[in-house]
Amino acid sequence: MKKKSVEMVDSDSIKIIEAKHHDPFSVLGRHPCEEGVTVKFYLPYVENLAFADSGVTIPRIPGTDLFQYLAKADELPKHYQLIWTDKDGNNHIGYDPYDFDVQLPEFDRHLFAEGKHWHVYKKLGAHPHTADGIDGVLFTVWAPNAGRVSVVGDFNRWDGRCNPMRNLGSSGLWELFMPGLAAGCLYKFEVMNRQSQEILVKTDPFGQQFELRPSTSSIVVADSTYAWQDDAWLQARTHHDWLHEPMSIYEVHLGSWRRNPQGDFLTYRELASELVAYVKALGFTHIELMPVTEHPLDASWGYQTTGYFAPTSRFGSPDDFRFFIDTCHQHNIGVILDWVPAHFPKDAFGLARFDGSALFEHEDPRKGEHRDWGTLIYNYGRNEVRNFLLSSAIFWMQEFHLDGLRVDAVASMLYLDYSREKDDWIPNRYGGNENLEAIDFFRELNTVTHEQFPGTVMMAEESTAWPQVTRPTWLGGLGFSMKWNMGWMHDMLSYMQENPIHRRYHHDKLTFGMLYAFTENFALPFSHDEVVHGKGSLLSKMPGDEWQRFANLRLLYTFMFTYPGKKLLFMGCEFGQGTQWNFNQALDWYVVDYPLHRGMQVLVKDLNHLYQNYPPLYKHEFDYQGFEWIDCRDVEQSVISYRRKDGEGNEMVIVLNFTPVVRQNYRIGVPQAGCYQELLNSDGNNYGGSDVVNGEVWTNEIPWMGLPCSINLHLPPLGGMVLKLK
Repeated sequence: MKKKSVEMVDSDSIKIIEAKHHDPFSVLGRHPCEEGVTVKFYLPYVENLAFADSGVTIPRIPGTDLFQYLAKADELPKHYQLIWTDKDGNNHIGYDPYDFDVQLPEFDRHLFAEGKHWHVYKKLGAHPHTADGIDGVLFTVWAPNAGRVSVVGDFNRWDGRCNPMRNLGSSGLWELFMPGLAAGCLYKFEVMNRQSQEILVKTDPFGQQFELRPSTSSIVVADSTYAWQDDAWLQARTHHDWLHEPMSIYEVHLGSWRRNPQGDFLTYRELASELVAYVKALGFTHIELMPVTEHPLDASWGYQTTGYFAPTSRFGSPDDFRFFIDTCHQHNIGVILDWVPAHFPKDAFGLARFDGSALFEHEDPRKGEHRDWGTLIYNYGRNEVRNFLLSSAIFWMQEFHLDGLRVDAVASMLYLDYSREKDDWIPNRYGGNENLEAIDFFRELNTVTHEQFPGTVMMAEESTAWPQVTRPTWLGGLGFSMKWNMGWMHDMLSYMQENPIHRRYHHDKLTFGMLYAFTENFALPFSHDEVVHGKGSLLSKMPGDEWQRFANLRLLYTFMFTYPGKKLLFMGCEFGQGTQWNFNQALDWYVVDYPLHRGMQVLVKDLNHLYQNYPPLYKHEFDYQGFEWIDCRDVEQSVISYRRKDGEGNEMVIVLNFTPVVRQNYRIGVPQAGCYQELLNSDGNNYGGSDVVNGEVWTNEIPWMGLPCSINLHLPPLGGMVLKLK
């Protein structure tokens, strides 16, 4: 081997030293020259360097941390190993990262640029990778306005000079294969903006695991080898007719459902035991998780997400989360994830101005910022941003077997003027306030997820009268499976907070919802939003003394479980928690020892089982065939009655009394003669009620309310009854 010392440093080498070179691979690594092959390295913390195989020393360019060697054309192996001693006296051996060709195929780059790479999370980010038989980690990131991007981590003292990445041209992508690294190492991306030279240190947008907050580094994750045991569930889900099957959802914030004796979070695996057993015992069919996507601030409840491809480390590893989902499925419980594509936080380490420009967001704050929340809005018109979000949705369903997503804050995405002053928004190209790019995004999101994962559901939290949210895209709809019925929820809570003596003046709130009940596929939500920010718990909203508050809440739940629409109840509401939800502590489980709270819990369990065991209550929740008023006009007594039907001749009769007055011999019409059995009465003493029950009631041949016969009932105070022809 022939050595060559270079006294003068060229301009490209100076850019490498200053960490300002846009194309480090044009300088570092091996390059043909007239004399043979020049090999150059930039190693700031190295004292001496040599080729491991031959032991030949590689000379330092005097006065620099550059090392350069001139070799004959055929002197070096395909991939040479280096051996070096660092400034702390430690010895190292490894391959040169700048001796490898481009690893990300052109096809993947093209798909991503077009916004059509549904599984791009398998390519971008950090992944264990083998190149030419050599193991390492391949890092890839999108930063089109960067002048330089480096991988930084424990392996290079977090110094952006050490490992600048290869620029992949007009795709805006950067990559670097780091031989010798493995799963478990910490890393970030150091990004230098091309125009301003600003240096930013960012976590990986596609990172699949992060340090526990307040630390924010990304963690390289190996491909999971978790052995799923839910094949039977997934097979059944493919053919599941969720439109005509019961769905009762328990909404959970994992950090505050229950805690261990030391007051710390339960792990995913502990939750797989305790939460699943609890939900199964109460009869819920699904769990809806408030966001477990990684987030820095506990107080955001997960809605200010920084890791769209990572379950939070608060409760364990990604495989621990897989174990939780798997356990749910093995117990026939579906899992829906609250997912947040509407906005993202401004944290300096996250997506905000990722490469020094408005990359994921809009540059103009009139389109790119939510004033109310202090967060940024995605640019849904940009292919790569849309692909990022679509790939996130696919990721959770593919990698974690989730059964659906609840999409947060849909209204804020649909309207350009959402919660804005009149001069603080920009109309679309037609002059309207509709966000056309967000509409297209929703249609693509719902089309792709439903095609890729048959039987899963996409639920919209959408609070306006936007038409056809749950209608097919080919009919002009947004394509969601279901929409939260916020109108019904608000009307019912408003009505129930009225003193019963005044409810006759608000009777329309009980009945108005039926005018639009079948315009969408509705879910009836009593969610976390109704029990925070000074709103109090559901129980505390109810008027009257203690007994009446519990009776009112039992009545409300009876109405919800017998009204058309899927059901959702936030944790703690099932046992009538008295205080409003506090994310920073466990629920008040001690109150379940008290009879009224325990009775509430038993009622919810019985309502769940009633709902799931009787097809008239769920078979036609989304169309008029399943519902018919018996009497909705008894305003003076605040009583309503209706029939639920399965379309095959089976019916249920529901009667609800919204006053604390017992109504003796209250006659209602029924469709068939015979003996009607009371299947559930919310005033039963096992629920903490006064036990005004009916048992079995025979019909009279007295036509009533347009029906051929009728029955006489004793209506319980603030009570609801469900009857069926025996």
